[in-house]
Amino acid sequence: MMPDMTQQGQHPQHSPPVAPKAPVVYFNGVSKSYGRIHALSNITLGLSGGVTGILGMNGAGKSTLFKLLMGKLRPSAGEVKLFGVDPWKNPAPYANVGFVPEHEKMHDWMTALEFVSTFARLHGMTRKEAEVEAIRVLDFVGLSDVANKEIGRFSKGMRQRTKIAHALVNDPELIILDEPLQGCDPLARTTIMNVIRELGKLGRTVLVSSHILNEIERITEQIVILHQGKLVALGNLYAIRERLDQIPHTIRLVGEDARGLARDILTHPAVFGVSFPNANELLIQTYHFGKLHAELPRLIVENGHKVNIIDNPDDDLESLLHYLAGGNT
Repeated sequence: MMPDMTQQGQHPQHSPPVAPKAPVVYFNGVSKSYGRIHALSNITLGLSGGVTGILGMNGAGKSTLFKLLMGKLRPSAGEVKLFGVDPWKNPAPYANVGFVPEHEKMHDWMTALEFVSTFARLHGMTRKEAEVEAIRVLDFVGLSDVANKEIGRFSKGMRQRTKIAHALVNDPELIILDEPLQGCDPLARTTIMNVIRELGKLGRTVLVSSHILNEIERITEQIVILHQGKLVALGNLYAIRERLDQIPHTIRLVGEDARGLARDILTHPAVFGVSFPNANELLIQTYHFGKLHAELPRLIVENGHKVNIIDNPDDDLESLLHYLAGGNT
């Protein structure tokens, strides 16, 4: 047993306090203006670890936010810090950042391996080290089988994954992805989403922007929502969704005998109204969106109905913004 120092008339020794670790990304009252146009207004947030979705309609300020992070723009007011450092005073943090911009020309005559290896060399690696790292990250994004194929022959999804690989070649702690899913087919989207989720599981800080709500929902629960350059929501998407129970939602069903289906569904306490755009289409009004959605399959099957489509016409980012902004979108 360890001796009790206080009983021996000695003062216990205390470990020095550990300074709190600075957020990987920190915005403090950041604004960016172009004359009378305010691209971002008084943004304050700190982010570290895991995947965070940056949500907003086109023109909301997402790309401006990323350009400020990457030092492509200087803030009009406030401060931006990476790993606790102002990169305008010390660019060292950028050695620990991987960035995939929304629009970027690629060297189509290069193979994927040559393209990624070149960027590895720019990070100071030897030719052999660069090739080893390029092979590693191309395998991580699922492109090892086409590593020696010219980029000009790649699909949009393959080109996006090549860009992600080049951003990972320096093994960064912060990865910034600006609309990485835009223009990709469903299979490519799923593959890229899996890569993003895996990076989050590895403890990296990943910022991924989108204007499509269900894309972000499939990647992460942690979100930042921008609207007209302002921060309107920050936190857990599901917690924000719970607040939406205060407003009515519409669920659309398409199938045979819409009126018969309505008679059976109207008995559910979560339903307060229905309408019929046509003979095969039913619109359900509810305040309890999640609860009703969970029970719809049972109600349909138990009552012998045939439904081809279940859709949520107002379950999108624009509707969420309309609510969060108090109807002033």
